Amino acid sequence: MPVPRLLVAVGTTLATALVLGPAAIGATSATGATGAAHAAVTGSDSGGDPYFPLDGNGGYQVEHYTIRDDYRPGSDRLTGSTVLEARATADLSAFHLDLALTADSVRVDGVAARFSKPNRHELRVVPATAVTAGDPFRVVVRYHGRPASVVAAGQSPFSWTRGEGVAVGQPQMGPWWFAANETPADKATYDIVLRVPRGQEALSNGELVSREPVGDWTRWTWRMSQPMATYLAFFAAGQFRVEQTTAAGRPVVYGVSEKLGGTARAEAMALMRRTPGVVSWLESEFGPYPFTSTGGVVVGAPLGYLLETQSRPVYPYIGGTTARNVSLVVHEQAHQWFGDDVAVTRWRDIWLNEGFATYAEWAWSEHLGSRTVSERLRLAYDGRPRNAPFWGLKVSDPGPARMFDDVIYQRGAMTLAALRQRVGDATFDAVARAWVTRNARGHGTDAEFRALAEELSGEELSAFFAEWLDDTDRPADTEENGLP
Repeated sequence: MPVPRLLVAVGTTLATALVLGPAAIGATSATGATGAAHAAVTGSDSGGDPYFPLDGNGGYQVEHYTIRDDYRPGSDRLTGSTVLEARATADLSAFHLDLALTADSVRVDGVAARFSKPNRHELRVVPATAVTAGDPFRVVVRYHGRPASVVAAGQSPFSWTRGEGVAVGQPQMGPWWFAANETPADKATYDIVLRVPRGQEALSNGELVSREPVGDWTRWTWRMSQPMATYLAFFAAGQFRVEQTTAAGRPVVYGVSEKLGGTARAEAMALMRRTPGVVSWLESEFGPYPFTSTGGVVVGAPLGYLLETQSRPVYPYIGGTTARNVSLVVHEQAHQWFGDDVAVTRWRDIWLNEGFATYAEWAWSEHLGSRTVSERLRLAYDGRPRNAPFWGLKVSDPGPARMFDDVIYQRGAMTLAALRQRVGDATFDAVARAWVTRNARGHGTDAEFRALAEELSGEELSAFFAEWLDDTDRPADTEENGLP
């Protein structure tokens, strides 16, 4: 099974925000350009996902982040600023951001704004002038803190060991190093500028635009030009061995922590170098790679999980180029299509991410001449009796405590393998490719995937999907369920 992912707890449900949605509470009066009074509201402090009601906010969509952070890996001290280029979806007298660090100042469209911290996770902003629905607006937030020591909404995802800091986590991470709208439903492009003491490295997403000394610092500038969810943004800072190359005409950047011993560093770098070959094979399965750069980072911290951070997955040290480890690279790189480029809107649909990534591992095994996808499906099905707890979880709505349970990975892959057997290889391939093509740089839902499979197969598949994803018992062993 894949290296276990970070498990998360549920925050306190904010019933008012969930019911009223993006433009919820605290109505005030504002006056438009014509002088006619109209109602402006405080944007919701919830993105509306019942799994994590404290994450995300309403009333606007972020279009671009410019993050400028100075970070000292020796002491875990961070100071920085985030510029958010956003567009209002409601008339806003106030709005919320997600920021776990200490806020120092906020400006909206160049004018100082009042702000407060209702709790450790939230930043409430009151602009001097209400923001009008449909209009773009610009927010600049300055902040500081020691991110590894911050606990917000019951979470502390930032990893720090003296000399190395790693901002990586799922489903929460952004607010521990920048001001964010922390929901996968709001994707944006990024410029990420990281300064670290000279002699150290700062790795992040996308293309490396520049690396230059600035006094006692080195400034690393990264650019992610394709939309990205906040939890998929990352940085790893400290002493890393960095290798740059190109493959298939795109830049490739690998980083391996110097905290690892010499043999371990060599093994880790050899594993990362398998990435271009894996990506090339995945393109043959699912279509063109969705981003302009690739690579991977192996950190010194014992994370206990891997994460598909966009364009450049992050790994703990897992060893060298064994078949199992290369399969894990396949898993994380498959997420670049399923989970990163095509993101979920709500976390209950996580099976789409993990099911496809695990299915890709099975298909990779078939490609290498080992067990076929069909054989793996049959082994997984026959290997668990009807009364096994494995079948008792509702895959289409697992709840926040079990959304990264291995059951979601395995039964998600089984659903896709069974679909392939039900509709045939050619139709299944068409469904997978159409999913990433139609939803490129956007989102997809469980309901939309089911509809797409029915559209392209010409079959009625509601009973099939109900058996595999909605029911809490083992699917019947029938051809209709993809089990010939």
